[in-house]
Amino acid sequence: MEKHKQEPNLQKQLNPASVWAIAFGCIIGWGAFINPGKKFLPNSGVYGTAIAMALAAVVMVVIAFSYAYMVPKCPKAGGEFVFTKMCYGKVPAYFCGWFLAVAYLSNVPMNSTAIGLIVDGLDGSLDFLKFGFHYQIAGFDVWMGEMFFAMSILILFAVFNIIGVKKAGFIQTILAVLLASSTFILIVSALLSAKTKGINMEPVWGFDKAAAIAANASGREIQTYAHAGTSGILSAILATFAIAPWAYVGFGTIPQEAEEFKFSYKKVMGIMTIAILFGCFVYVANNTVAAAVLASWPDRVIAGEWVLLIAAEELLGTFGKILLGVGVSCAVLSGMMGFYMASSRLIYSMSRDGYLPEWFGAIDPKYGTPKNAMIFCMLVSLSGPILGREALGWFVDMSAIGASIGYLFTCLCTLKTMQRDKDGNRMLKIMSSVGTAMSVIFICLQMIPIPGLSGVHFGKESYLMLIVWITLGFVFYLIQHKKFQKN
Repeated sequence: MEKHKQEPNLQKQLNPASVWAIAFGCIIGWGAFINPGKKFLPNSGVYGTAIAMALAAVVMVVIAFSYAYMVPKCPKAGGEFVFTKMCYGKVPAYFCGWFLAVAYLSNVPMNSTAIGLIVDGLDGSLDFLKFGFHYQIAGFDVWMGEMFFAMSILILFAVFNIIGVKKAGFIQTILAVLLASSTFILIVSALLSAKTKGINMEPVWGFDKAAAIAANASGREIQTYAHAGTSGILSAILATFAIAPWAYVGFGTIPQEAEEFKFSYKKVMGIMTIAILFGCFVYVANNTVAAAVLASWPDRVIAGEWVLLIAAEELLGTFGKILLGVGVSCAVLSGMMGFYMASSRLIYSMSRDGYLPEWFGAIDPKYGTPKNAMIFCMLVSLSGPILGREALGWFVDMSAIGASIGYLFTCLCTLKTMQRDKDGNRMLKIMSSVGTAMSVIFICLQMIPIPGLSGVHFGKESYLMLIVWITLGFVFYLIQHKKFQKN
């Protein structure tokens, strides 16, 4: 224990703008630009996605009240993990921390796999990165050129995080501003364009993509497979609502950097709320533009095309492609940067308390950053370009369940801390109680198949991944539990 006391501490280098940029950059990653064609439009359509994202944003703001209360109570790297340890003890804290680790860390390799798609979408038929050996995983081609390019970006951004969080925060702010600006220009262009038509958004609640593909259906026949009726519309909304913890997981990264804030903790609630609202706007705007501009978006979805890129090109020509390229590149890189920071701080915090080996808790004496934890995160993330985008898509569900567990423990910790410290108010108690209930609902929607609702719960691959992750966590617990129980 004496060794930890003698080690340098994390340095206070983050200002409010940097913290907002980290949260916003983590909320808006590759999914906001690629998922309109892959998930949102077919599963939920324009209406279902907009309703689901708006409802989810309200829920996240409710949950944010608990985070804003707990951060000043325990302003330590580790966030929800530290809250849970303080309120419920070491074993529940380990459980919470283990699932948070997969919620944050899985998003780094997921973002890296989108880098090849960005280049492929922008270079047309040139295929700059499609060279060298290649192979397939889950039907997705992995090329050596794309793999090495993505790996180089992962290494570069890990170095940015190691050499100083202040530099990383500055870069993150620039990326977040460019990301928000590109989306704003795109939505304004769509509003002013004659190509934007309400009729293009049909079917507004999405359609059964698997059945349409199996029947080799065309766009003219897509209404046959459209979601309709009470159960169809409810499924459309819940299919996107269920993965909202993944979509908004970025705002929960703010407590991970609490030790490095150089401003009042009273600003946490405002920063979280603005990040959530900005994120909701980008998700809904991108999805709506993709559908409203393209008259045959269902055909393009079935063909596996990047619908938002095609819509941007329809609106603004080559400039539209460049604009979207800038936006999605900033989203990917800011998500990579932010989740690097969040996951390394969580791993550092767990190591500091004996939950993980001491090696992970080392602080770089020159830069004041958790160097070894960052190196570990980088090494794990390098698996992303090797496995390919489709295989890592299963981690979306893993990230959602991990984030939901983090939300649940934070709200429960708020209720217990309020009771212990005799502070807070009636509104905070209501918000924390509602946040607790909604977190349980998220977990149930993800884990339990509900009769009559399709496309809401985990797929079989995600269940398998969850079993593997729990097993690994149990094995790691058996190895480390004597040490952290002693500490």
